Amino acid sequence: MRKRHSPNFKAETVIEVFKEDQTINQIASARQIHPTQIYDWKAHALQELHTLFEPQGKRDAELRAEYEKRQHELYAQIGKLSTQLEWLKKKSGVETLLE
Repeated sequence: MRKRHSPNFKAETVIEVFKEDQTINQIASARQIHPTQIYDWKAHALQELHTLFEPQGKRDAELRAEYEKRQHELYAQIGKLSTQLEWLKKKSGVETLLE
């Protein structure tokens, strides 16, 4: 069974790593998690650290733009697949069998 850790647990663990009072292996042993998981959380924290100092509106705008772009791509793919499906139905004669 896979353990799910809360964001607070992950943050506290990464903060302990940044303090450098203990090794990662010691922290992992105390918190009963694998050291590799701590390395992953630390890497994620370092990767996203710059976003903490950006204005909230800018982050929201970037997320909204990314969401809208992805939505547009998915609608385009749906349209393409619908067209292909209709063409295949027409060519195979399945459409006439269903009527």
